[in-house]
Formats: sequence, C-alpha cells, structure tokens
Amino acid sequence: METSVFHLQYAIDTFYFLICGALVMWMAAGFAMLESGLVRSKNTTEILTKNVALYAIACTMYLVCGYAIMYGGNAFLAGMGSVDVDGVLGSFAERGDFTGGSIYSGASDFFFQVVFVATAMSIVSGAVAERMKLWAFLIFAVALTGFIYPMEGAWTWGGASVFGMYSLGELGFSDFAGSGIVHMAGAAAALAGVILLGARKGKYGPNGEIRAFPGANLPLATLGTFILWMGWFGFNGGSVLKLGDVASAHSVAMVFLNTNAAAAGGAIAALITARLMFGKADLTMLLNGALAGLVVITAEPSTPSALQALIFGALGGVLVVFSIVFFDKIRVDDPVGAISVHGVCGLLGLLLVPVTNGGASFGGQIVGALTIFIWVFVTSLIVWGILKAVMGIRVSEEDEYEGVDLSECGMEAYPEFVSAK
Repeated sequence: METSVFHLQYAIDTFYFLICGALVMWMAAGFAMLESGLVRSKNTTEILTKNVALYAIACTMYLVCGYAIMYGGNAFLAGMGSVDVDGVLGSFAERGDFTGGSIYSGASDFFFQVVFVATAMSIVSGAVAERMKLWAFLIFAVALTGFIYPMEGAWTWGGASVFGMYSLGELGFSDFAGSGIVHMAGAAAALAGVILLGARKGKYGPNGEIRAFPGANLPLATLGTFILWMGWFGFNGGSVLKLGDVASAHSVAMVFLNTNAAAAGGAIAALITARLMFGKADLTMLLNGALAGLVVITAEPSTPSALQALIFGALGGVLVVFSIVFFDKIRVDDPVGAISVHGVCGLLGLLLVPVTNGGASFGGQIVGALTIFIWVFVTSLIVWGILKAVMGIRVSEEDEYEGVDLSECGMEAYPEFVSAK
C-alpha cells in the first residue's frame, strides 16, 4: 500500500511540476506580445526575434552550466533524466513518510527552473528596446543566464553562502517564487544596460520635456498581459513544489487565489492612480498595474489572506505609476516600464514578506535585496561595458530612425503599411 501511495504521489508531483513549468514557458509569449505591442511598429520584428532567441539561449546555458552553478553537481547532464525508484522509496520508508516530502523527477525540477531563467532575461528585452544591437543583447543573454543569474540563485534558492561570508537563509531572507531572485534581478540587469545605452532619440527634449512614443499595437500588449497573468499561476503555484497531499493542495489553492487577487488589486489601483494624475484611464498603466501586483505577491503568495494579497497588489499598482513617472523625469528611458514593474515592485514584494511570514525578517529581506541587486547590477554593468567597448551596443542614429527591424532583421512586421518614423 505504501509503495502505491509513493508512486501516486511521485506521479502527481512530477506532473504538476511539468504543467506549471509549461505555464511559465507560456509567459515567454506574454512578454513577446506585451513588448511588441508597446514599441513602435518599425521595431516589432526585432523584439519578437529577441524574445524567441533569448528563450532558446536561456534553456541552453542553464542546461550546460547554469543549473550546476545554482544547485551544484553535474545537473541534467549527469543523468537527471532517470530515477532510482528503490532508492527514493527507501529514503521515505525509513522515516515512514510518504506524504510530507517533495517527491518529483529531477528532470521536472530542471524544466521548472529553466523557464524562470528565461523570465529574468525577458525583463531586460523590453527595457532596452528600439535602440540596442541584437547581437550585443544575445551575447549578454549568454552571460546572464549562464552565470550572473545562477550565482545569485545559488545564494538564495540554492542555499549557498555569499562568497563564504554570510548565509541569506540564516539572516531570515525569504523569496517564495522570485520577486527579487527573478524579477528584481532582471530589472537590475536592465537598468545597467539602459544607463550605458542611453535614451531613444527624441524621447527627451532640451528643455526637460518628455515626449510620448505610443505603442504600435495596444490590443497585442493587452493580450500579452493576460498571457502573463495566466502564466503566473504556474510561476507562483509551481513554487509550492508539490501537490500530492492535503496540506500542499490547500497551499496551491491559496497561492492561485492570492496571485489572482493581487493582480486585480494592482490593476484597479493603477487605473485609479493614473486617472487622478493624468485625467484619463491610461491603458498602459492599467496593464503595468496588473503586472506590478503579480510581481509584488510573488515574494510570498502562500501566507497572506486573499484580502491582504489584494491590498499588497494595490500597493504595487500605485507604486508602479509613480515609479514610471519618476524614471522618465530622471531620463531613464524604459519603453515598457520593466524596471518599475519588476525592479521597484519586486523590492516592495520582498519588504512585504515579513508582514505575513513570521519566518522572514526585515533585516534579512533588505540584505537579500541588496545582495541580489548589487551583484546583478555590477556584473551586468561590466558585461554591458565590455560589449560596448568591443562591438558597441547601440545601433546607428540612422538605423534607429528607420527602425531596427530593417537594420537588424532585414524585414518588417507590417510590410503592407508605411512604417511610423
């Protein structure tokens, strides 16, 4: 009987992991649609190319070295695709526990982890849009997904000490599904690139004026947001790590509920904030508000009540509007608001964890956030700087004016229409 229970739990937990991983993979489509909808039509093909290519690069680099750096050992290459059923069964039989532990295939764990890496890199794509060289971006993707992200992942989810100096876990750091580890890390890498890259031509006037560059396809951006919203159930829900017992199933249900509530709270709060600030119902702020709520709750979706999750998401929705305006004022040009959504709101999510999770401390959250941000920002700045010196990271002014679709990809997304200049 116990053996049958083990096999059933193993199957359920593994299948759940794979389904959640597939949902997170679908977020790659969400990022592609969101970004291509928020850029000008002359840059759409290049955005789509970046999103497909970065996903492939992330999967390859994490397979080759990233997983091993983050968790030790030889990762998938060492035969993770097989399982010693008798060995695993024996370890659980020794303690008479067939329902309390996480039992799943190592291959499913790798698959679930690798789609998180791609998410971090997708965040960078939108922030540097419309003026970065494609191949410089893809080379940076190799560095981020193969080394920079896995290192900070080793210090957090991997449990390793930070350069042998201190352990974030012992300090009370907690990040359930990656508000800091994934989202703030991606935003830190994006910020480093944007600083070296500079703003798009004509974005900021000589007298301090800020010129709006409307996105080419807001229906596509809206579709992308809904895809991300859906994929986030796998992002947060899969981070429970298992489903095959009563307690875990309840936890998964609460995570789904809280994830949805936070997104709704963020969307409503951003819409109202934009109306009060700009006098209009700004769709782009509404979309970013929903994403901000999702980022905030990602740090801890399992311990808040649904009402608390709604409030936390609403705080993110308000904050993201002010953050986007702030970065524009200091002339940090982020076409899709990625740094605000994933960076600023990722930090907020980390700081809110101790409110409902007694195992986390504010000090630990602050130290963890600083560790992640400083590591990713500094190393990314170095890699971006090397790329800038060696091959350049920005397209020519003429190519930027004509659109990077033609200069980088040789084709337009909407050839039947005259490209907007």
